[in-house]
Order: sequence, then C-alpha cells, then structure tokens
Amino acid sequence: MKIIPVILSGGVGSRLWPLSREHFPKQCLPLTDKEYSLLQQTMQRTVSLEVADPIVVCNEDHRFLIAQQLQSIGVKKSSIVLEPKGRNTAPAIALAALEAIRSQSNDALILVLPADHVIRDIAAFEATIKQAVELAKQDALVTFGVQPTRPETGYGYIRSGENFSVVEFVEKPNLEKAQGYLDSGEYLWNSGMFLFRAKAFLDELAVHREDIFQAVSKAFEQRNEDLDFVRIDAELFSQCPEESIDFAVMEPTKKAKVVPYAGDWSDIGAWDALYDYADKDVDNNVLLGDVMAEGTSNCFVRSESRLVAVVGVSDLVIVETADAVLVMDKNNAQDVKKIVKRIQAEGREEHMYHTTVHRPWGTYQTVDLGGRHQVKRIMVKPGEKLSVQMHHHRAEHWVVVSGTAKVQNGDREILLTENESTYIPVGVVHALENPGKIPLELVEVQSGSYLGEDDIVRFSDRYGR
Repeated sequence: MKIIPVILSGGVGSRLWPLSREHFPKQCLPLTDKEYSLLQQTMQRTVSLEVADPIVVCNEDHRFLIAQQLQSIGVKKSSIVLEPKGRNTAPAIALAALEAIRSQSNDALILVLPADHVIRDIAAFEATIKQAVELAKQDALVTFGVQPTRPETGYGYIRSGENFSVVEFVEKPNLEKAQGYLDSGEYLWNSGMFLFRAKAFLDELAVHREDIFQAVSKAFEQRNEDLDFVRIDAELFSQCPEESIDFAVMEPTKKAKVVPYAGDWSDIGAWDALYDYADKDVDNNVLLGDVMAEGTSNCFVRSESRLVAVVGVSDLVIVETADAVLVMDKNNAQDVKKIVKRIQAEGREEHMYHTTVHRPWGTYQTVDLGGRHQVKRIMVKPGEKLSVQMHHHRAEHWVVVSGTAKVQNGDREILLTENESTYIPVGVVHALENPGKIPLELVEVQSGSYLGEDDIVRFSDRYGR
C-alpha cells in the first residue's frame, strides 16, 4: 500500500515578514531555492517513495495558490482540505486522516509533513521513512526526531530509549538544559513530522481527546466538495478545541515511537534560521537580489524590487519588498511578530498583501492609489476568466497592453487587442476573459468614491467565490 503524503500548510509565517504575508505565506515562497517554494520542495521529496495522491490541509485564503503550485510541479490529483479556522495540528491531522480513510481505506498510511521544512539529504530522509513504515504497520504512532547539532533553544526535544521508544517529550529548554541534552546523546529535536496508519491515530485521538475526535468527525461528515477542494462544515469545526498533536496524542499514548533522522533539517521559522541555512560569501553575508555590500559582514540582505546598498554594518537582517523594508538586528529575529501586530492594530494592510496580489485567474498590482482613483496592472492567464460582477461605487477603464481580452460590458460582448480600450460605468455588469494562448496584460484605471476590494457584487464565478 502506498503512503499518502499529508502536507500541513495552515501557517502564515509572520516572523518572515515582509516577505511572508497572510495571503502569500512563507510555505508558498521560494526561500531556499530560486525556483521552487517550500511547499513544492516538501511535495517533491516524497516522489521517490512512490506515494499516493497527496492530501493538503490549508486555510480558505490559500486554496487557489496551493492548487496552482501543486499543478505546476506535475501533481494533477490532490485532496485539498480547507480548514474553516486554524485549530492547531491535532484537528488538522484528524481531518487528513478521515480524508485518507475515505479515499483509500482504514489501513491507509499517512506521512505528515509540515509544508515549511527544508531537507536536502533526501537519501537519509528516505531511509528514515522506510524504518518508520515497518513500525507504523504494527500500529505504532511514529514521530521523527532530528539528531541535534547545537544546543538549540527554539525546538522541543524528545528523549529516546531502546527499540525506538519515547521516554519523554520536553518543551523548549533554556541554553543550559539544551547543552545538557546535546551532551547526553539521548535527546532529539522534535521535528513535527509523523507516520502512522490513519485509523491508528484516530483511535488514539478518540481515547485521549474524545472532544476533538467527535468535533472533527461531525464537521467532516458535513463536508462539501467544490472543484478540487474539500470544504469542512465551518460551524461544527469552530466548536473543536485547539490543540497540538503532541499534547493531544503523542505524549499520553503508549504507542509512540521515535525514529532518528541524522540528515540536515530546518523549519525556517525566522530570518536568523534562513541566514544560518543559506550559503554565505567570504564575509559571511547572504546577499540575494540587487544588493551591493561594502565593509559588511554576517548580514542577511534580500532585495525584491530595487538596489539595496549596505555599508559598514554587521549582524543585520535587511529585507526589501515593493511596499516595506525590514532592518533588524539578527539576534532579534523573533520580534518581527511585534511589528506585524502593530501593522494589524493600526488597520494597515502590509501584513496581508504584497503589492502584487495573486488570484486564481492571474495577478494584479496596484501602481498608483489616490483618494478617488487607483491604477492597476492586471495579468489574466490563458483560458481564465474573472467573475461576472458589478461595482456600486467605482467606474473602470481597461486598456489592453498585450494579448486579447474578451469583455462583457453590459449587454455588449467585445474583443480587445493591444492598445484598445473600453470604459465600464458604475453599476454596469461586466466580465473579463483571456481567450488566447498568451497572458493577457492590461492597465485598469478605477475612479469613484470607494475603491475597496469588497465593492464587488458577483453574479457568477467559476472559482466558487
């Protein structure tokens, strides 16, 4: 029986702001690879294991982004389970286990992998998985412990015993305890990766946290399938307690086993972790994008949209995006969350969106915004169509830059090509489609008393929004 990869992709990664945003989280970013995101890399490292179609658990806002990223690496079939609200790992894994049993059988083996981990030693990873499979077939709940290489205070630990037994789980220690754990040779980092039979996990969840088991089961029974997505009943799922798999199942169960993994591993939780993991130049700098450095050492500098010059500094993290710049002492990487909370509290949007916003049909980028006008660049992928919609407060003027646009403008349907345009008055029903074979690029000029994205009345939408 093939293993079912279960990818947990519910996080936002606010400690990696300004690159990671609520609507484009860290697992969907190419942080350690020029081409592939962390999510894509997680999926790719399972391919040689001859796995079944994956199950991804994510939130509603990321569904199209994740589906697109899976399809772009050749994953044509997947179950994307949408959490109405994040409830931590125990309920998320329970949803995946129920979906695995529904799609395969009670004997389904599920390999639970967070979407934001980085593992380069694929041979060691595969060898560890094969060890775990033999234990899981005997109804063990297997977790993977990473062989520690330093006294890390940011991870939980697992004390291992003979025959893969788990002696105890330990929360994040202080530096002195972490050094003691490292010196003893008995402790492993708690990786958050698991392998077990779906039914074995659910049986233990029912024993140790029946409240979670019942809430998730009832919500899953009332699910709806929409396109490639499995939608869980929001009202029933909201009644589920929030808890991690460690506290809910792995600590109280008698069936826990830990298999050590000795290869490289990182959860890329913050900018300092990304610096530690990346290749460095002769001055111990990580310089990404259009960056010039003079007299600079031990820095992480990433430019997304313009030249960034750094002179005579050390131990800094500098991250530039089109709408925000982070400058931070590398030792204060955990405090980025404080800035994100302030942005949120002040009603700003830099924690939510980049200037380029991804939609299932393509992207748009705001290039100018005033009190009564907004200018956007819009790209529509070949064969895609925006919803049939209207606006109460704004008019729109579309100018085609390249490609062909099929436009519904009230009662008219017209084709526009390069340098042609159309005007859509307030209150007129309209739609935009790319019928061609190349991306459609156009400039949209909005004018009116209110320009918010929530001024949209949709009459039909192929994406179910």
